[in-house]
Amino acid sequence: MVNISSVSDKQEIGINSSFSKVGFYISLLKPRVMSLSIFTSFVGMIIAPGFITIYEGALIILAISIGSGASGALNMWYERKTDLLMERTKNRVLPMGLISANGALIYGITLSVFSIYLLYYVANLLSASILLLTILYYIFVYTCLLYTSPSPRDRTRSRMPSSA
Repeated sequence: MVNISSVSDKQEIGINSSFSKVGFYISLLKPRVMSLSIFTSFVGMIIAPGFITIYEGALIILAISIGSGASGALNMWYERKTDLLMERTKNRVLPMGLISANGALIYGITLSVFSIYLLYYVANLLSASILLLTILYYIFVYTCLLYTSPSPRDRTRSRMPSSA
């Protein structure tokens, strides 16, 4: 299976010119990370008390998935310059210039707003508020505060107290 979050060659993911932008925007969603959110949400819905229809459950999972992907897109937008410096991330779509930074920002914000509204509509205000807080936490705490160094090894050390 090809990892489409890091694309060094358009042919690698089997998408030709007209569809390549779609694949590039999908890669901004960080599909592998999204799968963890989807699984966790699904398990939470199964063990939660009460009853929801399959239709409501599917829409709730969709909203959470879109919110998770939106935070990934906003994270990649914010980290685009740092990603150029790191071997692991230099082949992502933003550092390679395969899509515009403004396009990624608008995409992330639009998906965030849509996912929060959808969850509010299908579930309730509390659920939508928690999704909003989760997206904001990922962007402003995880991305902006914890990622201060281009080296993954240094990233964890940059916010930890010195042992000396």
